[in-house]
Amino acid sequence: MDLFFNLALNGLATGMLIFLLAAGLTLIFGLMDVLNFAHGGLFAWGAYSGLWIYGKTGSFLIGIAGAVLTGFLLGIITEKWIIKPVYGNHVQQILITLGLMLVLSEMLKVIWGPNQITATPPDYLKGSWELGGVIIIKYRVFIILAGLLIYTCVQFLLKKTKIGLVVRAGVMNKEMVQALGINIQKVFMFVFMIGAGMAALGGVLLGPYSGVIHAGMGMEFAILAFIVVVIGGMGNFSGSILAAILVGLSGSFMAYYVPDLSLAVNMLLMAVVLIIRPQGLFGAKG
Repeated sequence: MDLFFNLALNGLATGMLIFLLAAGLTLIFGLMDVLNFAHGGLFAWGAYSGLWIYGKTGSFLIGIAGAVLTGFLLGIITEKWIIKPVYGNHVQQILITLGLMLVLSEMLKVIWGPNQITATPPDYLKGSWELGGVIIIKYRVFIILAGLLIYTCVQFLLKKTKIGLVVRAGVMNKEMVQALGINIQKVFMFVFMIGAGMAALGGVLLGPYSGVIHAGMGMEFAILAFIVVVIGGMGNFSGSILAAILVGLSGSFMAYYVPDLSLAVNMLLMAVVLIIRPQGLFGAKG
């Protein structure tokens, strides 16, 4: 029972990190119909910038804020000068964002070097609690709570605020929203900025969780994020968190019980879902 609980906790924490990256992809695709393969690069930049600021200031919270701000700024730059010229053309979006992903990864090596960088959580998040013989690692609980908080805040933003109403209307009919006098380009910029900020947040939280960060981490987690988006349903925000948890749990348990299949389990899971429900578990047909 103790082993089951620890594997589940580890899977939930991993799932929440993947969710923070996948949720941004879901929002961007749902509203803007943009396939952004550079999203993993924003994730990696959040990790590097946030941990660098954390090291300079000694405050993990300031590091998190700095990572999110970095994500916002990169999101604005990416949307305005990279994505905007290729709206409506998925082939060009894939090519240009893959190129941007490579550029972002190489820039990390230029600024911080090609070697891995170690990362540790702050003192107040180190260690663990013991509950009934079960060891509960503090930082994993922190990641899970952070993921749930972000999910709740974004859901509130989308469903209880005016900007959320505009975003949801834009998902349904962008032309009608624009005809009502709303600047849909500013809405696009806002959504892209939020998605990039969430990716950067996931990156900075990953560092102390995994213990190291490296320039190639963006591509590695971007693949997991796209798997989650496909499983959950393209453009379905709630589906992304449930799919991320499913992927995190399956990876955690499979890595312990059947290590040889741990790398393939997510691909197999996606294949099964696509065979049964091509639109994803929570996606709408068409």
